[in-house]
Amino acid sequence: MTETLATELQRRIDLKTKPPGSLGRIEALACQIGLVQGTTMPRMDRCQLTIFAADHGIAAEGVSLFPQEVTRQMVLNFLAGGAAANVFARSVGADLRVVDAGVMGEPFGVEGLIERRIGAGTASFLTGPAMSAEQCAAALEAGRALGADGDWDAVAYGEMGIANTAAAAALGHKLTGVGLDVLTGRGTGLDDPGLAQKRAVLERAAARTGALAPQEALAEYGGFEIAMMAGAMIGAAEAGRVVIVDGFIATSAALAAVRIAPATRAAMVFAHRSEEQGHGALLDALDAAPLLSLNLRLGEGTGALLAWPLIKAAAAMLTEMASFADAGVTGPA
Repeated sequence: MTETLATELQRRIDLKTKPPGSLGRIEALACQIGLVQGTTMPRMDRCQLTIFAADHGIAAEGVSLFPQEVTRQMVLNFLAGGAAANVFARSVGADLRVVDAGVMGEPFGVEGLIERRIGAGTASFLTGPAMSAEQCAAALEAGRALGADGDWDAVAYGEMGIANTAAAAALGHKLTGVGLDVLTGRGTGLDDPGLAQKRAVLERAAARTGALAPQEALAEYGGFEIAMMAGAMIGAAEAGRVVIVDGFIATSAALAAVRIAPATRAAMVFAHRSEEQGHGALLDALDAAPLLSLNLRLGEGTGALLAWPLIKAAAAMLTEMASFADAGVTGPA
């Protein structure tokens, strides 16, 4: 069925009023969207961004430039509509929701926030697992349910959590075997001594464990927001939605999702190549070619939102553009 649909999608694209292949990657994107939705007439009308927020015990080891209280402060900023993700969502007409997956301190108790707390931040994975196997499973399941709900055509996932580039690097290392010297970057802006400290901490943490199954790696080194995001990607793919993958941290979640549920990969569109040092290696591990390269390194799903208009246009090309026969235009000889 998939091969037959792919052939029909390509035939329809080739009959549009243009030289074959002249819309480049937009044509491949249109074909992918049709396969995800299982139709030659896909819809890409509604996009939604979910931002997952959580804190990380590894922050106590000095791996981030910013203090942990920034996570909580930024959640309130998202809810007030003042962050870059809010601005970009408004500009491209995407819906936005914010999830507390495990921010340090007491529950927020504020209107508009989705509470799915697994705990008040993870433990430091320098000396032991970031979370228990049960907590990891709960985060995945909560994310899966969030990914499956609603009626959006495409979904994007962002994150907020001080020190989560450290978690993403450690997780990526365990899932791919790529060295931490490649995967560890400056995060929120560490200087050279800070970067050296971060790498040293991660090397020590990684040495605690040997080979790990994907969900074990997620429990040992992930964050509540990363695990919940991975679950959401799985749930959204199962629901027949396009999953727009953001930057370094979102790609670490995507890698975990694909290793846990391989069919998830077919639904993923990779939005951009981040400036965070290790992103390229994680993209390579997923055989992913991102749509954009804009020197972004913010997270929050900002890059994913910027890719949404391209995805929407690709679907519109497939469903609205005239064929040579429709338009009465002479096709190629």
